Amino acid sequence: MPPTDLPRLPSRQRDTSKYDYGRVVVVGGATGMAGAPALAAMAALRSGAGVVETLVPEQIVAIAACFDPCIMVRGLPGRVDGTFATDAIEAIESRTERADAVAVGPGLGRSDAVVQIVSHLWHHLPHPAIFDADALWSLARIDRGTLARHAGPRILTPHAGEMRRLLGADPTSSQDRDRGRLERETATLAASIDAVIVLKGPATLIVDSTQRATNDTGNPGMATAGTGDVLTGVTAALVAQRLLPFDAARLATWVHGRAGDLAAEALGEVSMTARDLLERLHLAFREMAG
Repeated sequence: MPPTDLPRLPSRQRDTSKYDYGRVVVVGGATGMAGAPALAAMAALRSGAGVVETLVPEQIVAIAACFDPCIMVRGLPGRVDGTFATDAIEAIESRTERADAVAVGPGLGRSDAVVQIVSHLWHHLPHPAIFDADALWSLARIDRGTLARHAGPRILTPHAGEMRRLLGADPTSSQDRDRGRLERETATLAASIDAVIVLKGPATLIVDSTQRATNDTGNPGMATAGTGDVLTGVTAALVAQRLLPFDAARLATWVHGRAGDLAAEALGEVSMTARDLLERLHLAFREMAG
């Protein structure tokens, strides 16, 4: 059973339309990584968002448009290497103008141009935004002293290695693997930059400047490519449906982990993939509804 204090989505009213349940925009993708923003976008739809759009480099727009006909896809200026060009910033700002939540990072790739784009969105995007995956790599290259200066609510969803990189440590080092210390440093960073941080892993930590919670759903079978993209999409959808950032992150983490547990029950931990989580989100949400 879900914890009794877990945040809930309000019941849907009969006289509503898709615009009452939020518009999510996913910014991501690069050559060879069209599936990552698609997973995030499909997860956002499965988590109740009314409208979902993905913004990808123009080189992969045809591929990205093939995953789900319910998702709008738009190609923006890209570089020869298949990542976004800095020229995409203006178009991203235009396409996110009416967004209720923005997800930045799935499959975004790594380049100087991507760092510039992520930095600009972090500092200037007025909407609630979730930064994950390659966006976290870019944030680690930005002066940490400037991360407290952002125009809207921010949620970061790093795994332990990404968190260590954000803290200025070697993410691959076998030293300093003390989870308790990492959680304390995560809480300090969340408070200093006024953001929600979801530190993924066993007993995932959700923390901001005043609140702290841990999550008890999930299993080792979720250590597979794409599951983080699914969490990003779920979180964005809940933010778009007007949950506060901390509440959205907490509920998203529970639902995501529960979908993973249901996938493991059906398939075993070895064989499950991110698509299996995606296909079981509805079961987790039904459990939430009682």
